[in-house]
Amino acid sequence: MKMRIVVVGANAAGAKAASKAKRINPKAEVTLIDRGTFISYGACGIPYFVSDTVADVKELMSTAVGVVRDAHFFKKVKGVTVQTGVEVTGIDRESKVVHLLDTSTGQSSSLGYDRLILATGSSPFIPAIDKVGLPNILTVKSIADAELLKNCAISGDRACIVGGGLIGLETAEALQKKGMRVTVIEMRDQLLPGVLDPEMAYLVEKHLRQQGVTVMTGCAVTGFIGHTTVSAVRIGGQELPADLVVLAPGVTPNVGLARAAGLDLGVTGAISVDARLCTNDPAIYACGDCCETNHLITGKKVYIPLGSTANKQGRVAGINAAGGEAVFAGVIGTSILKVFNINAGKTGLSESEARANGFDVETVLSPAHDKAHFFPGAKPIVLKLVAERTTGRLLGLQAAGEGAVDKRLDAAATAITFHATAEQLSQLDLAYAPPYSAAMDNLIVAADILKNKLAGHARGVSPHDVKRKFDAEEDFILLDVRSPAEYDETGIEGATLMPLGLLREKLEELPRNKEIITFCKVSLRGYEAHRILDAAGFENTKYMDGGILAWPYPLRDAS
Repeated sequence: MKMRIVVVGANAAGAKAASKAKRINPKAEVTLIDRGTFISYGACGIPYFVSDTVADVKELMSTAVGVVRDAHFFKKVKGVTVQTGVEVTGIDRESKVVHLLDTSTGQSSSLGYDRLILATGSSPFIPAIDKVGLPNILTVKSIADAELLKNCAISGDRACIVGGGLIGLETAEALQKKGMRVTVIEMRDQLLPGVLDPEMAYLVEKHLRQQGVTVMTGCAVTGFIGHTTVSAVRIGGQELPADLVVLAPGVTPNVGLARAAGLDLGVTGAISVDARLCTNDPAIYACGDCCETNHLITGKKVYIPLGSTANKQGRVAGINAAGGEAVFAGVIGTSILKVFNINAGKTGLSESEARANGFDVETVLSPAHDKAHFFPGAKPIVLKLVAERTTGRLLGLQAAGEGAVDKRLDAAATAITFHATAEQLSQLDLAYAPPYSAAMDNLIVAADILKNKLAGHARGVSPHDVKRKFDAEEDFILLDVRSPAEYDETGIEGATLMPLGLLREKLEELPRNKEIITFCKVSLRGYEAHRILDAAGFENTKYMDGGILAWPYPLRDAS
């Protein structure tokens, strides 16, 4: 008798699992079931369809050569039977049967299985607040969402995005490109919470504001106003006019089917699986946004739903369900986005995440160009490297800027996965030519700065902490060691000018009983000044990580 493999959910993880299972066991009967109409589409591409970057929604459902991945494609090319518009209403684990409901006819049926793969995905989190069900309050998850959102994106209208995460910011750009007046509302005190540390997130926020997007952080939406459609968003006692609202505060795993079947849920609320993606029932696997996974740095269970992870997990689940042997070790939380002209992302742990997990950390902010500075098209990026202080082991990298951050993140992701140290990262033989990087790639430079800090040769302070010192009116000196011409062009309000070339002869003009923080454009000269002051016996000196290029706050106008 042929092995019967049933896959519930036909998007990224499920489609991959079904296809791989059939390739591993060509004689198996593989059935792919989905309650929706569209299958195997790239939900991550929805904002780009809304903005007209992707012209036709069918492109989100197509292969690289333009063939639509529909039921016909899966049957003819993959040998997989697809049932769409069919909801799995229950699982009889003892009899190994799934109960089905045809959503168009209301007809019930059942289907037996030898192996079952749950790829039920996730759903947008819908906050339980007043009038959240009004028809022009939308989400960004399905093809239907994509088409509705595009139709509602009317030039000149006001759009509010609730949630400043990856999808929220990508949608903000898409709607503004359609001519809408866009406001992003985030209840946390920064954009991209859980992705970037504050000083990196502020760089993204600064860019959004420059592009004309209104950003409101530290603001919780408490309700919506309107009768037949939304007309305003309520934030505490304030009412913000809105013609369209997009809910993007995150997603929740679809675990209702698994819970009803008695499958174990994990600490994150998603389905619990082992390294083979097997549930507590040896005949049932789970993959994609419905299940949790292991974090390779902390060893803890995490829920980080991403399309890349879903595809990799689908492959592993398909292999194992078909009788093979494969393992999904886990993730380190690598993510990236492009919003307007800035690119930003993270791999591994942020500083705040590392500290929350008990690591004693050292960090570096390092700005530089993504190519040789003299090469046409070179653009700035800022890197933030996080490492364990005692061992030098790399824990994370964040990157933001108009230049190419992706290859730095990918290189760091590889290094972090294989437990590399700052010393080992600094020795990587990365590709170099002026169109691609500086002779010392900024990732290597960041590693070298980190080595200096770990060895006690440098003491840095972040721009975020410098701003905090100013706000708290602490008694310290922020020493600008750039040239007078640079100082006159722009600078940080409250800083004192002392060009690096004059520092040695003017040391006695500086008080030795105050904290002195030095900086320049990227803090290379700031670091040199810090070392000069240290050598001269000043006991409380630091330099500001990243210099002006990493300063996300308003700068002083030209004098």
